Amino acid sequence: MQIGIDKMGLFTPNTYLDLVMLANARGVDPDKFTIGIGQDQMAIAPLSQDSVTMGVNAALDLLDGENRDNISLLVLGTESGIDQSKAGALYIQRLLGLQNARAFEIKEACYGATAGLMTAYDYVTAHPDQKALVIGSDIARYGLETPGEVTQGAGAVAMLVSAQPRLMVLEPQTTVHSADVQDFWRPNYSKEAFARGKYSTEQYIDFFQKTWADYRNTTDRTIADFKALCFHLPYTKMGLKALRTILPEATEAQQADLLARYQESTLYSRQIGNIYTGSLYLGLMSLLEQSQQLQAGDRIGLFSYGSGAISEFFTAILQPNFETQLAAQKHADLLAKRQQLTMAEYETQFQTELPEDGSAFEIDLTVDPSPVVLTRMKEHERIYEVLTQAVKP
Repeated sequence: MQIGIDKMGLFTPNTYLDLVMLANARGVDPDKFTIGIGQDQMAIAPLSQDSVTMGVNAALDLLDGENRDNISLLVLGTESGIDQSKAGALYIQRLLGLQNARAFEIKEACYGATAGLMTAYDYVTAHPDQKALVIGSDIARYGLETPGEVTQGAGAVAMLVSAQPRLMVLEPQTTVHSADVQDFWRPNYSKEAFARGKYSTEQYIDFFQKTWADYRNTTDRTIADFKALCFHLPYTKMGLKALRTILPEATEAQQADLLARYQESTLYSRQIGNIYTGSLYLGLMSLLEQSQQLQAGDRIGLFSYGSGAISEFFTAILQPNFETQLAAQKHADLLAKRQQLTMAEYETQFQTELPEDGSAFEIDLTVDPSPVVLTRMKEHERIYEVLTQAVKP
């Protein structure tokens, strides 16, 4: 029996910042951002979007009558949780109109959605008549005028996991490496993350090399067995640094192909930025929807990394007519219709926060056309609203 991803969905907020504008405002050479970091734009979430609403908005296109009835597992991977106790997955279940399901939230930095995907794989293997919905949804924040400011972003990716998937089959062989390292963290008292940038990059590459070596030794496969390799992308040059460490294992022609596929996998990330748990899968969607070179039967390698740290290397095989499960034009429209912020608008939006004392607060929705939004705070509770019939069963 084959288990894998049947369909994927994407959402990013309606506002973004141009990184050349940011570079000029910060007195930095724009090439440092657009070439050195490999980013062009970053999504900026308004108060009306959080990890719950973005997750719901990403999942909308995955649901039809049969899917709604058969989803019995819902996992939210996030490090932008809205509550220390209640899982955001429960809000998502209600807002999507789903029936009772095992619904919970997973946290392990940017690895959370992969943990959810692996859990879904095991669950559907045991319950092949059921489906699982896995969501990675995050807002990456490092603070104004900080070294990490350019690697912020916001968005969500949703994946429908099923038996006999129409998009890609997940192969059972995976390799994992984990260790307690302090490369990135966010204490409860901080709204922004702390990162040791150079150290984190070193750990990312080291963890990749370890999982890649273990995978080769376990499976006897080589780099020649892959049509493309996708990476967790906090910024697009990060994955390239890791890829370059194994390119000498390939022929010159294979190297050129892998580099071309890698560039295709970065196109969405360059426009959206870092979405933490969803970043690997944002790259995967970009590859699938932008490449003209992929065919059914191609093997794609995926490297997931979550600071702290844990990594996993796993693989998937594209299925016949996988293109019918994609939504390239819809996602192109989503990105094209966004509103560019000025620096003043960006800084104001970044610094505007929800009250932390439980007081009532109404959110301005004039800049957010999304189907599902956070509308207000009332007695310590977030009040969500569905603005379109498309969400309802």
